Amino acid sequence: MGEVFETTGRMTPDEFFEWQLKQDRNYELVDGLPRLAPKAMTGASRRHDTITVNVLTQLSNRLRGRSCRPHTADMTVVNPNGNVRRPDIVVDCKRDSDTTMQTEEPRVLVEVLSPSTMAFDRFRKVEEYKTNDSIRVVLLVASQTAEVIVWRRGETGWASEIVETLAASIALPEIGCDLTLAEIYEDTGVTDSSLEGSAD
Repeated sequence: MGEVFETTGRMTPDEFFEWQLKQDRNYELVDGLPRLAPKAMTGASRRHDTITVNVLTQLSNRLRGRSCRPHTADMTVVNPNGNVRRPDIVVDCKRDSDTTMQTEEPRVLVEVLSPSTMAFDRFRKVEEYKTNDSIRVVLLVASQTAEVIVWRRGETGWASEIVETLAASIALPEIGCDLTLAEIYEDTGVTDSSLEGSAD
């Protein structure tokens, strides 16, 4: 996924961050090569953006004054395979330098699904995130229905559940708060009935 930027060779994450500082758009590092981040390449719909802002607002309000704080896709997650990813939202529970682009303890990740990236986000990226020992929860937020796929790390490994309907909420004891679907989908036009076939 994403346009590959031609470079003189493969990069380490440290080399990538130094290179990224000189660019005017956000990139990810995949298999040693910088790729234009999907949202930087295609943009996002108003609904996608509203859902992202709604989740960010909930997390920001609930985590105010705590060590865990939410961040936008300007912050990155470095996975064990060396890939550098930019989730829509990442909750980092360890604060390092204010000038860094890298999260230190990314505990909860949120990806807002769109038709163009749904398969990629749901499969390849989730499997990659599971290899990162810091990550405890990955939320895949649908943009066409009131539905969130919750991937959670437990004592015996990873398991998923589907949380749906606007009356539902998602408990996140990993960061000491919860999210309500009513607030996630506020002002988006998304209802409990399927919007399959409508634009993202």
